[in-house]
Formats: sequence, structure tokens, C-alpha cells
Amino acid sequence: MSVPTLVAPDLLEALLENALCAAGACAASAGAAVRAMMHASRIGVDSHGARLVVHYDKVLRGGRVKGTPDIAVRRTAAATAVVDGDDALGHHAAYVAMDTAIELARESGIGAVGVVRSSHFGAAGAYARVAAEAGMIGFATTNSDKVVAPFQGREAFHGTNPLAFAAPSGEARPWLLDMATSSIPLNRLLLFKSLGVSLPQGVAVDAAGRPTTEPSEGRTLLPLGGVDFSFKGAALAGVATLFSAILQGTTLDHAFIPMVGGEDYSTPRQMGHFLLAIDPDRFGGRDVFAAGMAAYLAALRAAPAQEGAEVLAPGDREWRVEAEREKAGIPIDPDTAAFLGLPRDPAAPAGNSEENLVA
Repeated sequence: MSVPTLVAPDLLEALLENALCAAGACAASAGAAVRAMMHASRIGVDSHGARLVVHYDKVLRGGRVKGTPDIAVRRTAAATAVVDGDDALGHHAAYVAMDTAIELARESGIGAVGVVRSSHFGAAGAYARVAAEAGMIGFATTNSDKVVAPFQGREAFHGTNPLAFAAPSGEARPWLLDMATSSIPLNRLLLFKSLGVSLPQGVAVDAAGRPTTEPSEGRTLLPLGGVDFSFKGAALAGVATLFSAILQGTTLDHAFIPMVGGEDYSTPRQMGHFLLAIDPDRFGGRDVFAAGMAAYLAALRAAPAQEGAEVLAPGDREWRVEAEREKAGIPIDPDTAAFLGLPRDPAAPAGNSEENLVA
């Protein structure tokens, strides 16, 4: 295994922004994409962090994504709106949408915003987090191209379709859940294949739809829940599709142009997203909510743990990683390091080819 390059967060942020601007992104789009990538890289979600700059460079230069989009917000009711992303980098459209959802929630108690004509937006938790940092409960989701089989299916149908929730915790960092609805990320299957390591049971199927632990035979991921209970993950993937695509009239999972691996990087993918903000003041009240979160988190973390383990709340691990990386630097894989002009070990194997990127 190659040793990653450790990069100071401030330097990495500048390098990413320079790269996207050089590829044709305007300052607002580049800034939004970097903000979302840095969120993921800081908290250890490296599949959706800095390494994606290589892909975004390709789609900007290829024309799939507009470097200077004309993003428009259309308010549809007291608490709802639709954002037309104009084929922007998805991060730009999603941040505009969540900011709009927060404004609506301040007026009406809740703000629900759909996004149309968008593109890949990285880690969904980046946008749910914005709501939490504004004192609200946030939800963000998107659908993506097919890599996950439906329950008892043998061919891919859904994307890894994330569901992300965040809420103020009363602490420096919010309560944060950002989960794929697949058993494992596609990138992990590819990593296990390169390492020659067996897959866990119940995470992938072969070309005939049979469960396999052999990475080289894995053709399709299983939904969250494994072989016997993957109807749960498959249904949750459908929740992402319902809110992101069906509600907006955008592309369904099985109809997407693949994010990577094809030859077409010029045709827009017509992605949809969904962002939600809820103001606690309009329900039990902010003080009631804060007291409830404090009591809940204290009780959760104090719950009896298995020997040698620790009970954590959603987000606890991520914020610890963020603190460590702030001091030690953010690990960057060799190919991304080379793309950004950072030193690279000439003996290191390639690790960030297009087929290894995760939708």
C-alpha cells in the first residue's frame, strides 16, 4: 500500500480552488465545491473529499457541468421552493438550496427545497450540517446512477443514494448522520479487489445475482441490511429517489448517464436533490430542543458498551477525525497528489483512476 501525502487543510483548500478555477469554474462554484470536498476530507469521508477534484476537472472541461451557471430560485409556496441549477456543480446548487430552505424555515417553521438540473454534489452531510449550524434540523438527499441491486434483484437498479441528517447538539459540533443506503460503498469493493481481501458476507452479488465474498466476482452492491434484510436498504434508496428525482421530475437512478467509466463527459446528467430545514422554535421551542438533545446525547454516550468498545453518537467519530487531521494534515492519495502538483512516491501504485470514483 502506498503512503498518502499529508497536506495542511488550508493548503489543500487553496490547491483545490485553484484547480477548479483553472478548469473553468467561477469563484462561487469553485468555492462551493471546495467547501463540500473539504467537509468530507476533514472528517474522514475521503471517497467524497479532495480526490473528486480529478472528476470535477474532467466534467468542467468536457462541458457536462457549467463553470458559470445561472442558478435561479423559484419560490412555490410559503415553505417551499425549487432551485434550477443550470447544470452547475452540484455543490453550488445544493448550498443555494439549503440556504433557501433555512430562510423559508425562519419564516414558516419549515423549508423544503427541491433542486433540478444539477450534478454530483459530493457528501450529503455537508448540506445537512449547514442547517444544524444555523440552529435547525437539516436533511439532505440525492439519487445517483445505478450500482446497487434491489431486494432479491441481480442487476443494479438504485444508486448508493445517501440520506443525511444533522441537528444542533449544544456542543461545538452538531449531531450528524450521513449514510449511504447500500451495504458498502463501491469504492470499498474496488479497494478489497486491489488488496486481494475477501468481502464481508452479504454486501455484494456476482453476475448471476448470487452473494459473493470474492471482490473480483462482485458485480453489484447489495442494499443496506445484507442478503436477508436488504429490503430495508432498498426501500431507503427509494426514499432518496422519491424526494430527489420523482418529486422534481428529474432523472431516475437506472436512467442516468454513468458518472464515470463512459466516454460522454459533455452531456448534463439532470440530477435532482432535496434539502429540508426545520426550526425547533416552531415546535417545542429552542430551549426544549436543546435540553432534550443534551439529555439524549449524555444518556446515549453513557450506555453500557461492549468490552473494549465505546458508544458514540452520530458525528462523534467524524469530529475526532477532524481534530486529528487539523493537526496532522489530510491524507491525499498519490494520483490526487500528482494532479494537485504535490510530491508523489514514484513507486506508489495508482489509486484514483476514474473507475475508482464513487457516485
